[in-house]
Amino acid sequence: MSWPGLLGAGLLVLWLLVALFGPMLPGVDGSDLGQADVFEPISAAHWLGTDYLGRDMLGRVIAGARYTVGIALLATVLASSIGTLLALLAAASAPWVDAVISRTVDTMTSIPSKMLALIMVAAFGSDVSMLVPTAALIYVPGAFRIARSLAVNINALDYVTVARTRGEGRLYIMLKEILPNMINPMLADLGLRFVYVVLLLASLSFLGLGVQPPEADWGSLVRENIGALDSGGAAVVAPALAIASLTIAVNLLIDNLPGRKARGDH
Repeated sequence: MSWPGLLGAGLLVLWLLVALFGPMLPGVDGSDLGQADVFEPISAAHWLGTDYLGRDMLGRVIAGARYTVGIALLATVLASSIGTLLALLAAASAPWVDAVISRTVDTMTSIPSKMLALIMVAAFGSDVSMLVPTAALIYVPGAFRIARSLAVNINALDYVTVARTRGEGRLYIMLKEILPNMINPMLADLGLRFVYVVLLLASLSFLGLGVQPPEADWGSLVRENIGALDSGGAAVVAPALAIASLTIAVNLLIDNLPGRKARGDH
């Protein structure tokens, strides 16, 4: 892997570790108001300054990683898993099954993602337990379309025809013949879809429809501290840079996966 890919992998692992273990560290939950002034600049006492309530921004960013990374990762895995399973079923089943699944997914695709997210949040609320299925539902159609195009092409290959001729069942063909040969491109698609989910959740939180106080993800941290934008406060810049670094890291990793350029040159 080239150095940009290693850089992306390092940043991604860093944020995953922060999301997993950061909230366990003492004094990083950002809930202690302390004696600090609001929107303090970067200093030795507050490495990223303070927010609109005088809370330490470093602690708030670390605590917010749990929601930004965690919710996005769960929603992405759920969306890609459902989309891939539906694609396998559509490719290995009768044409009418493929048509029903594809037309249903096309109907979902016709609804803009932001509008569907707003409808879901308005109907069921913005609790964390609802944000995961909401984000997953929005990105199932995209995962399905990519997976179906791969599955249909693989299903037409000779070794799949041989397996079907010797009497192998549909489930065997789906899981043993088609799925192993589409794992790599689907993993790359999962990484890109993770970036889309992160940006969607950040957008919802910036509008006040994502993670609700007293908890916060990076998008809501930007919204809460937008009052410091005119003075260039670190309270706005820090969570925005966290979102940017996470999305750039994933893109660097995906674009530099081993063998990816070789396949593209071929």
